[in-house]
This record gives sequence, structure tokens and C-alpha cells, in this order.
Amino acid sequence: MARRKPVEMHVNHERWLVSYADFITLLFAFFVVMYSVSQVSENKHRQLSETLMEAFSPRSMKPIQVGELSRSPTTSVIELPFDEVRELVEAQNEGFDSLEQLSGIFTEEFGSLINDRLIQVYSNEFWLQIEVQDSILFASGSAEPSAQAQAIFARIADILQDREHPIQVEGHTDNVPINSVRFPSNWELSAARAAAMVKLLERGGVNAERLSAVGYGEHQPAASNDTAEGRAQNRRVALMIARARIERPSAQLPSQLESSVSDLVMDEGPAAGEALGTDETQPQENTIEAIELESGDLLFSSDPELPRNRSR
Repeated sequence: MARRKPVEMHVNHERWLVSYADFITLLFAFFVVMYSVSQVSENKHRQLSETLMEAFSPRSMKPIQVGELSRSPTTSVIELPFDEVRELVEAQNEGFDSLEQLSGIFTEEFGSLINDRLIQVYSNEFWLQIEVQDSILFASGSAEPSAQAQAIFARIADILQDREHPIQVEGHTDNVPINSVRFPSNWELSAARAAAMVKLLERGGVNAERLSAVGYGEHQPAASNDTAEGRAQNRRVALMIARARIERPSAQLPSQLESSVSDLVMDEGPAAGEALGTDETQPQENTIEAIELESGDLLFSSDPELPRNRSR
């Protein structure tokens, strides 16, 4: 019987590559999914948010009628008149809309000076701020408006004269001290420059009751005074146009209350005068006495009605 030849078994030493390839493929797929999840479409996100809000908002649900419908022709007390609500909202937003409109007008009117950074316009919901650099308004150390300043503020007055916004004109300087006969310090210089601009606005037709002038000197800098460029930015005049007028508090007694106090004194006679501390004809002397109580303690009092055991 012939002997069978031994079969040689071939060992594959590269089987690990299959597992490695599968692992790399899964890892690549994992990172692709993570990357795709991280990329959120803003439009799709907004559409999804609007859809969810519409679905869960109570306004989208139809009300269920319980009981019989009201036959009364009168309006329910919980219903708000739409016209009145709209007028209220428009009145509240009128000042803000007007400031936005003014901001657009000034930006368009002084576009070239804004590009040259000689005029800057800022606005928020309460104020519209217009800053004008003093290089086009005054000579150095002077409060006399230049011809260009008069032209600029004449145009500003034309824009503002038919409106009712309060206007506060603020003068600012750098920290370089000044000591002249007319201006002993930067306080006087900044206040005089603000007053000069107020006069130009009044001359242009702006109601003087809407105007005020304030001088801040060097104490409200817009930039650092350490450089020439910063000092140039600090030398400016700012127009603060308010959204609405704020009534100033009065220290005087209201006339109605004052008359009530006078009537009270007249009606009650001497008793009222004594209560108000106005009767000086009968001074009352209060003598403080030491009262010995039953417990042996001392009580110091000026009340004559208190019971006394023994006065000292």
C-alpha cells in the first residue's frame, strides 16, 4: 500500500488586514456621520422651529365651545379693541421710528463728512447722537463758529425745526490746559462752544425750549489723550437728540397741596397752628423729673400724667 504524501498547510499571515480594513471603514463612516450631523442648515432649522411653534402654539388650536353661544351684542370684557391696541403700540414706537428716520436723513445728508470721519452718527432706542469734530467748527482755543460750522448747523436746524425731540448740545475738549482771559479753563471753553451751537440752531428755527447746552471740558473723552489723534477725537461737539422729553422734578410744593395746608391752618385756628408748630405765643415748658417707681427704679419723664410716688 502506497504511503500518502503529507499535505502542506499554507498559513495566511495577512488575515489581520481584513479586520483592519473593516475597522478603518467603520471609523471613516462614523466620522462622516458626525460631520454631517454638525452641519446644521440655518433655513431648515428656522423652518423646523416655526413648524414646532405653530404646532404647539395655543393660537393654532381650535377652541372648543362649552355651553351655548352668547347672544349678547355687547363686546366681551376680555376682548381687546384692536384699534386702541394698535394706536397704543404706534404711540410707543413713534419716537423710536422717528429717531431711525432722523438717523437715515443725517447719514444721507452728511455722507461725505461721515466718510472723512468728521461727523459720526450713533443711535439707540433712546438717543440719536451726532458728533462733529471741532476742526471744522472752531479755530484753536476759540468758540466762534466757522463758516463751515454755520452751514452745517443751518442744515441740521432745517432737519430738526419741525420735530419735537429735545436736543442737548455737549461741548468736549482734550486735556491740554487753556488759560486765557476769556476761557480760564477747558470748562468755560467747552460750555461756550456748546452755547454757540445752540444759538446757531435757534437762529435756524429750532424752538429754544427744546435746546440745552452742556460743557464737559476734558472729562468725557472719547479716546485716549496720550496721542495727537486721540486728542483730536476728543475735541468735538455732540448733539444728543432724545426720543421723548423727560419732565424735570420740581422742588416747589404743588399749588393744590399748598392751598390745602393754608385752608387747614385757617379753619382749625390755634389748634392747627400748634400742630404745625406755628404758635409761638404760648411757649410750653417741659420739666424733666425723676420718678421713683414701686420697684425702686427711676423713670425720667416730662409727662405730667404719669403716676408719681415721689418727685425729686
